[in-house]
Amino acid sequence: MKRTAIAASAIAALMLTAACGGGGGGSEGNDGEFIEGGGAGAGKDATAEGPVKVPADAAEGGTVSILTSVAPHTLDPTRTYYTDSGAIMSGLVTRSLTQYVYDEKAKDTILVPDLATDLGQTSEDGLTWTFELRDGVKYEDGTEITAEDVAYGIKRSFAIETLPDGPTYQTTFFVDGDKYKGPFADTEAELKKLSGYEAGNGWYGGEDYKGVEVDGNKVIIKLAQPFPELDYYASFPVFSPIPKAKDTDPLAYESHPMATGPYKFASYKPGASLELVKNDQWDAASDPGRIQAVDGFSFKFAQDTAKLENTIKGDKGAAQTTLTYDNVTPQTYKSVKETAPDNLILGSSPCTFMVFMDQNKIKDKLVREAIGWAYPYQAAWKAAGEIVGVTRQPSTAILPPGTAGRVDYEYPEGQDGQTTDPEKAKALLKEAGAEGFELKWYYARDDEEAVAVKDQQVKAYEAAGFKATPLASTTETIRDDRSDLKADINLRSSGWCSDWPSGGSWFPAQWDGDLANTEGMPNPANFKEADADAKQAEILKMDPDEVPGAWGEFDKWMQETYYPAVTIGYAGSAFIKGSKLGGVFNEPTKGMPTLSTMYVTK
Repeated sequence: MKRTAIAASAIAALMLTAACGGGGGGSEGNDGEFIEGGGAGAGKDATAEGPVKVPADAAEGGTVSILTSVAPHTLDPTRTYYTDSGAIMSGLVTRSLTQYVYDEKAKDTILVPDLATDLGQTSEDGLTWTFELRDGVKYEDGTEITAEDVAYGIKRSFAIETLPDGPTYQTTFFVDGDKYKGPFADTEAELKKLSGYEAGNGWYGGEDYKGVEVDGNKVIIKLAQPFPELDYYASFPVFSPIPKAKDTDPLAYESHPMATGPYKFASYKPGASLELVKNDQWDAASDPGRIQAVDGFSFKFAQDTAKLENTIKGDKGAAQTTLTYDNVTPQTYKSVKETAPDNLILGSSPCTFMVFMDQNKIKDKLVREAIGWAYPYQAAWKAAGEIVGVTRQPSTAILPPGTAGRVDYEYPEGQDGQTTDPEKAKALLKEAGAEGFELKWYYARDDEEAVAVKDQQVKAYEAAGFKATPLASTTETIRDDRSDLKADINLRSSGWCSDWPSGGSWFPAQWDGDLANTEGMPNPANFKEADADAKQAEILKMDPDEVPGAWGEFDKWMQETYYPAVTIGYAGSAFIKGSKLGGVFNEPTKGMPTLSTMYVTK
């Protein structure tokens, strides 16, 4: 999530970065056993075929209403990288080369084909992947998708300055990933507009890209180095087809992306609502992961948390077919657990929340360590409405529990992920000669919980000897504001979720120095250290059996050596639904509801 996939249900909490001081001790309010999510989605089935059987208790038609206190950052397939937008687009609207499907028996997701006939074929040297497309899959207007459309969608993802915030693995692994700048920079004049351009650096743009080729109905991807996890990455909307003829204004494409999934846009008002209706050109027989059991989906964004929870808890009329993907408040959690437990969906989420400290602006590691001691972990969780032990767990390592090769450690020494110690912070600031150091971050002024967290944050940072300067944003714009390279801030509170169950989906995508100082902030801490880049490059060349443990060690080494991020908790899921919704499970690779299998019951 991501920029990574951030658990959308926790975005409101992620606006945080604040709270009062105080000593350590155990967290209060633990009300359940935390479910580890770092290993979610490891299974594969390359032979899966459609159609998916619609359950016998599914009624014909109906509308699913979804209420949430947040708003998607974007619904452009190229830029879709948060877990809310990813669940909406991949689950309902766009089809990619591969996809995740939920296995009810295993209570986990598995990787299966989508537009491709299998999970891809690799060359002996691992540098070429070939995906053969299914025949006859159509867009919502009845035209057939082509391999050229998929190739164009992939090329589009290299236009990071035009279309920021999307996934960036292609810039690391694909041939010329560091030189190709996308189809829009097709002249020298356009290249010169890009930040960092220098004559002779080999940059090029246009549609003649060396890393993606088309042969009939086959998409062929050329790699600069082996990328054995490309089949996982190919499940992202960045690998969905986009017809060039419909992309005349790249920034406007998100207003109505061409649907290949079971639902299409009827109307979209960014920050407010999204209405989806059936796509009559979708063929269930070609799709191993989705159903089309309801007439449509109605999303309402930026809703009041108390009102939406009360609506769903009431479970009358339209509320019976309504759900939220926000984590519920502790009071609602307890109430629904006691009175209607079948309407409470719990599960894991492979996410770690962090305060990313801008290395360009907070250069002294002692100051960064002081922030780690000043941060008000427990007070922030309480202000954000987290349920400790269910939706939030103290974090130490960056990699979440359950991730293969994960190493557990505490840094700074003795920091158990929930201890606030303003005196230690003051001592570190004094040692650094940085007393009164100013911390600046964005918060959403129209989100009560975000404001409450901000208030706690100001109190905690000032108690620790910092000057605290929160800057007001909104739930609609805060993701863009935080990802603005030129923003006058030095802290970015956000989170990262596993793109697939491996450290390889954490560090190259977020801690690669080539991604620092880049518009869209794919590297939110602007972390750029030559030895860290060398270690990552070495891991990527290791024998696959050695790689998981190497990422775990890198996690520990990076934090102990540089400490570019304060980890502020691991994520879990707890959302509620109406009593007449079926096929609703927690999708553990995103911590989101399984939109692709949802239906109204008879």
